[in-house]
Amino acid sequence: MNFSIEREKLLKPLQQVVGVVERRQTLPVLSNVLMVVDGDTLALTGTDMEVELVARVALEQSYPHGEITVPAKKLLDICKSLPDESRIQFSLDDQKLLIKAGRSKFSLVTLPANEFPNLEDASGLVNFSINQGYLKAVIDRTGFAMAQQDVRFYLNGMLFEVSTNLLRAVATDGHRLALCKADIQCEVEKPFQAIVPRKGVLELAKLFNDVDAEIAVALSNNHIRVESADLRFTSKLIDGKFPDYERVLPKLGDKTVLCNKAEARQCFGRVAILSNEKYRGVRLRLESGSVTTVANNPEQEEAEETFNVDYQGAELEIGFNVNYLMDVFNVIRSDTVKVQLADSNSSALITDAEDDSASYVVMPMRL
Repeated sequence: MNFSIEREKLLKPLQQVVGVVERRQTLPVLSNVLMVVDGDTLALTGTDMEVELVARVALEQSYPHGEITVPAKKLLDICKSLPDESRIQFSLDDQKLLIKAGRSKFSLVTLPANEFPNLEDASGLVNFSINQGYLKAVIDRTGFAMAQQDVRFYLNGMLFEVSTNLLRAVATDGHRLALCKADIQCEVEKPFQAIVPRKGVLELAKLFNDVDAEIAVALSNNHIRVESADLRFTSKLIDGKFPDYERVLPKLGDKTVLCNKAEARQCFGRVAILSNEKYRGVRLRLESGSVTTVANNPEQEEAEETFNVDYQGAELEIGFNVNYLMDVFNVIRSDTVKVQLADSNSSALITDAEDDSASYVVMPMRL
């Protein structure tokens, strides 16, 4: 292996790939990045056996084929430390990778490329393309509701459900649910479901955020593969059955509240200061034209604030985890939030008053 590349061309794809690599690995080769030179293309691959990322970088000329694995974090630290305009020369000498740039020389221990694991190639059962910015928006509007380290392992990820010309993304931790819909071009006989693990979802949101570019998505029984011109991301899927989210969506309540997003969010933030640090409960008291928010804690401290809303119904008192409400209000895009309620024991259905592509369900608390 012998090639050279400008530091600026190498740094970003290397950072993306190293982001997938886990620091603490049982297999030494999993701490490495696989470098493959093939003609005028350098491919960098990182994996933790669950998620794999391949970044392709164009070289200025064609080089003989070569492949090797090197410590990912050390290679990245070396590239970051070099001056901006550096040109880096890579060569292999007696199973060590020599890195030269200006007056700097480094020598890294390598492991053979044939020891590097490869996530199996799975042909997609469902294939579609989607705008990167569109997919990122879908993930951003639902990802906060994913569970973290829940014993119900199928909740530690996001459901992608593909039906004809429609993608639904759903996340829930058992206390709240987020659902977002996106239009796609895809023909399927029946809805296809795939649960993408939490790490895969977070990496997708980071990697594919070029607002104008298209990406190809392929779903199989075991994997999701997302590919752009210079990146190929693969993740194993969670093997489990996602809850029937349609049953969780509450029937439309007879009480509809329209409120200003910024005003409500600021109110929740102030009142939350004196809520119970563990349970984060607040009481909402609905009256004609206003909502009074009350929080207290074991120290007998209390906060209360009232803000104006568009509501003309019977009085109602209901409790919620204030963090869950604020998470929803943070991702709603328009200035007005629509909240539908039935009674003090029923979940709230929260939507953007001007855009029905996303829906949020928050379960009530007994306070």
